[in-house]
Amino acid sequence: MSVMKLNTVTLESGDRDLRKTGAHPDYWYPLARSGDVKPGKTIGRTFAGEPIVIIRAESGRIFALEDRCAHRQVPLSKGKVSGERIQCCYHGWVYDDTGRCVNIPYVGKSDVMPRGVRAYPCREEYGLIFVFPGNAGKASVVQFPDVPTWHDPKYKTRYLDRRVNCHYSFLHENLMDMNHQFLHRRIMSRIRTGFLDLREGDDWVEVDYTFSRVGKQPMGEKVMLGKRPGSTTERPRDLMTVRTQYPHQRLKFWTAGSEHPALDLWITYVPVDKEQRCNHTFGLMNIRRPSIPGLMELLWPFVIRFTEGIFSEDRWVVELEQAAFDQQGADWNQEIFPVILQLREMLLRQGLPVSRA
Repeated sequence: MSVMKLNTVTLESGDRDLRKTGAHPDYWYPLARSGDVKPGKTIGRTFAGEPIVIIRAESGRIFALEDRCAHRQVPLSKGKVSGERIQCCYHGWVYDDTGRCVNIPYVGKSDVMPRGVRAYPCREEYGLIFVFPGNAGKASVVQFPDVPTWHDPKYKTRYLDRRVNCHYSFLHENLMDMNHQFLHRRIMSRIRTGFLDLREGDDWVEVDYTFSRVGKQPMGEKVMLGKRPGSTTERPRDLMTVRTQYPHQRLKFWTAGSEHPALDLWITYVPVDKEQRCNHTFGLMNIRRPSIPGLMELLWPFVIRFTEGIFSEDRWVVELEQAAFDQQGADWNQEIFPVILQLREMLLRQGLPVSRA
């Protein structure tokens, strides 16, 4: 098989093709919004093709199981919640929160019950329901996402919750590479991006940018960035830091002279299908409130309109990238930006071939 190289980075090399690399399951991934699952209800989700049912017991407690009854493989998400348990819709087999089958109504009491179904570590935080789809024994030692601005009343949160038909790596690259502002020229006018610094570790890559504008600032962006204090010795210019801390991403933006970030975005991409050609994007966009009470709520529609326009263009272009990859059958990208070259290497190191993921 031929190998295409740019600098020292392998773009296509059998099972090292990044677009054929699966997201590693040994991390916490959000699978639903908290409000999606009411008490006594269920919702079916998938992680890389594996069906998972999220169950909210009548008490309000959340747990997650393999979404197929051990008896006839019917989805448990179609079943009935009874107290703290889930009952299959077909023959009424009952499972507890550990996945153990605890009752078969037509058999009666028995000391021997069939094997149950897999249970997944589950945790509710930030208005999201997280599941650990990998080795359950690692759930207690793998760091849970830390988003302190979500708890800070000085910030207002916009939730991102949408399907994108592309491999997750395209989205990592899209957010990490701020040189694509030309794509958003109709929404943001002309933006000049300045690359400042690149840092990296075994499971993370972080980059700093600054910006200058030629043209009028959109109202939605003006609301998000707030009043501009002006340059200071500590922060002489606008600064954006984007970090991929595998498998999640974080973007923070400080205006010149500001002490706190005007924008703090945490975002992650959850593979939906087995081939990982589709993902569900969940994000927490935390925007610092202006000093005038109630002003953010009044101007919030401008923020929604502005960000929705940006996200729509990003989704459109990464889905075009996926379509090109599918047509070519391999990664033909001729990448030259060091940030993306390092990001790709890190994603390859941390991920697994799709066949194993």
